[in-house]
Amino acid sequence: MEAGRVAGRIKLGSQGLEVSAQGLGCMSMSAFYGPPKPEQDMIALIHHAVHSGVTFLDTSDMYGPFTNEILLGKALKNGGVKERVELATKFGLRYANGKIENIRGDPAYVRASCEASLKRLHLDCIDLYYQHRVDTRIPIEVTIGELKKLVEEGKIKYIGLSEASASTIRRAHAVHPITAVQLEWSLWSRDVEQEIIPTCRELGIGIVAYSPLARGFFSSGVKSLENLSDDDIRKTLPRFQSENVEHNKIIFECVNEMATRKGCTPSQLALAWVHHQGNDVCPIPGTTRIENFNDNIGALSVKLTPEDMAELESFASEDVVKGDRWRNDIPTWKDSETPSLSSWKTV
Repeated sequence: MEAGRVAGRIKLGSQGLEVSAQGLGCMSMSAFYGPPKPEQDMIALIHHAVHSGVTFLDTSDMYGPFTNEILLGKALKNGGVKERVELATKFGLRYANGKIENIRGDPAYVRASCEASLKRLHLDCIDLYYQHRVDTRIPIEVTIGELKKLVEEGKIKYIGLSEASASTIRRAHAVHPITAVQLEWSLWSRDVEQEIIPTCRELGIGIVAYSPLARGFFSSGVKSLENLSDDDIRKTLPRFQSENVEHNKIIFECVNEMATRKGCTPSQLALAWVHHQGNDVCPIPGTTRIENFNDNIGALSVKLTPEDMAELESFASEDVVKGDRWRNDIPTWKDSETPSLSSWKTV
């Protein structure tokens, strides 16, 4: 296939951002899924992705912390890929020593974080800048107000939110158009379909699906949990605990059997399900291996009928999956409500 044409393109949101139909989550290259991977191997993977048409790269200042942005900065400096990439990064969440240390959305922190990310990434402007988690002490209007200034100053092009509730998204969008909301969406994480997805579509906001392969579970099922290092965060997540994983492996087995019938891999089938949610959805599966990347790209060629979609969804209905998707100490959209601007001003 012609380089740059494999993944195709979609419009993300209503403000003009265009990205590859599938992105590349870069977190696991540097953090959370075991030790950091060899730098040159990861740069080669990033270049391979871009030359394959996957130009939407996702990182965050908390991955490492900071080391993943540094890695992306090095990858963008060479290989002739910088002008072809849509780069998304995030601010607002500090994770260290196995736990979240703080979440900040105050204007000074927003600005300082942006400036620091620009330096690490060797960029003059960030394409898509997300608030990684919502600071529940600061009205969302205050945080978005500072991001709006950064847009006006040309330091970021588009604003995004990650793990934000429908009401938080609406309040943010009223201050400045939100281009994308990043959320966990896969066959076994579907709670966002009730309110958040409809809200995004009503407002013309693009949807970026992280962990579309259930943190690797839809790649090889229980085998994906073998040989995990002690510092792999999946060892601490409820769905991967022994009391739940034996039940949840049945979901993988059903997906795997259907994939065999469809002539694709289980990961391709699970990814194809996300792609078939609409042309406003961009999944960003992560990987550290070129062969897995190539497999993921194959999902774009998998065609699913309405009957196929219904069958897949029957495998992993909400009452079938056992265990929460995150630990209780890691906030999600359910924990994203902030004070009203009027009440905050009177404090």
